[in-house]
Amino acid sequence: MATSYTDMTCDVVIAGCGVAGLYAALNLPETANIIMLSKGRLDECDSMLAQGGMCVLPEGADYDAFFEDTLRAGHYENRRESVDIMIRSSRSVVNDLVALGADFNREEDGGLAFTREGAHSRPRIVFQADVTGKEITETLLAAVRRLPNVTILEHVAVIDLLAEEASGGDEEQPEGGCGLVCRGVRAVPVSAEASVATIEELRGETDAAQPARPEGVGEPFEIRAANTLLATGGIGGVYQHSTNFPQLTGDACFLASEYGIEQEHLDYVQIHPTGLYSDKPGRTFLISESCRGEGAILLNHAGERFTDELQPRDVVARAIQDEMRDEGVEHEWLSFEQVDREAARTHFANIRAHCLEEGRDILCEPIPVVPTQHYFMGGVWVDRDSATTMPHLYAAGETACNGVHGRNRLASNSLLESLVFARRAAWKMATGTSLEVEAAGEPALDGVHRLLPGQVGRRLNIDVALDA
Repeated sequence: MATSYTDMTCDVVIAGCGVAGLYAALNLPETANIIMLSKGRLDECDSMLAQGGMCVLPEGADYDAFFEDTLRAGHYENRRESVDIMIRSSRSVVNDLVALGADFNREEDGGLAFTREGAHSRPRIVFQADVTGKEITETLLAAVRRLPNVTILEHVAVIDLLAEEASGGDEEQPEGGCGLVCRGVRAVPVSAEASVATIEELRGETDAAQPARPEGVGEPFEIRAANTLLATGGIGGVYQHSTNFPQLTGDACFLASEYGIEQEHLDYVQIHPTGLYSDKPGRTFLISESCRGEGAILLNHAGERFTDELQPRDVVARAIQDEMRDEGVEHEWLSFEQVDREAARTHFANIRAHCLEEGRDILCEPIPVVPTQHYFMGGVWVDRDSATTMPHLYAAGETACNGVHGRNRLASNSLLESLVFARRAAWKMATGTSLEVEAAGEPALDGVHRLLPGQVGRRLNIDVALDA
């Protein structure tokens, strides 16, 4: 039986407990009453699954190359302002994570180690073995749990927005506005089994032949909030084969469609080249792009290499699909023969362990791989501060489209993009202003948290009204 809740009121409600939602909470004022919602368990977010790492600008001189790599991977359909903001903000975000306790791999001299992935012109990715997303998410979650002003509700799903007619003032509609203002969300408690349902299913709005609602859905309740952040993740849960958790059913996009909130590039869905092929049902296990960055090569069934593995993901995925079609097979092969043995044991320890469970050892034989749905580049349109076209409603993470990725995401830009624009959302909610962007190459990558303008201590300390 799902837990019951009564109606609530807070300053900020955040739907989603991945890196975007967590980092936003950490950057909001300590005077703000924050409620966070997790549709499934707290570890059932795609942030936990990111293997390869997170991009960072290693030095100012790499700015142009990093910018060009991102645009080239995105087929030059990226929003250039957003790419610039992400790159120039990367160093302070990495410092913040290290200051919070995130443990990234280091060189012998103690400096951050960088790895390279497909479509990157040089190594610029910080990582923790092949579980970087888990390391970052757990670090942020531990920090949020220490905040007395944050309440986390697990197994609670958003099923609607609380929207009112705009009445002027700071609620003046932006260009493309829908004429409404967000005042919070309507949510329902859900069991583990019901957490994979779509909003329509949770509301009981599916075909008449189906049950009114899935079993394990509690009574709806309202959370009224001055500001709302949607960080509900992507759309993989609606695909038959995906690397995503099944709870990610495009909920923010569904709500945006209902309320006329602007969306962008809903057809821009990334297929990752290398999911571990299996005839078992369920989520596809991702074989990180960093494997190819460290020397793993793709082979067909004749043992022949058939493509350049370090091209952008969509190009490599298409090459694998073409080769499968030509050979009439259901997968191709990824060989670790050219990867340093120690790197394969340590950098890819989690991947090796999972493959061993499937009866294959990456140190001894190639593994079967197949392209699989992985990432959503489109979503709810947001501006440079993660604001949607409905006042007081923000979106961040995979569910938002700020234009960083264009038509195809550059490897390991997603964690960085989520964190950068979640922090910007928090700043805009707290101050009503747009956060200044650091100069390229600043600050030093030394793991020291530096205060943003107006900050005192780790978190914002701006005593402003959030219920404007």
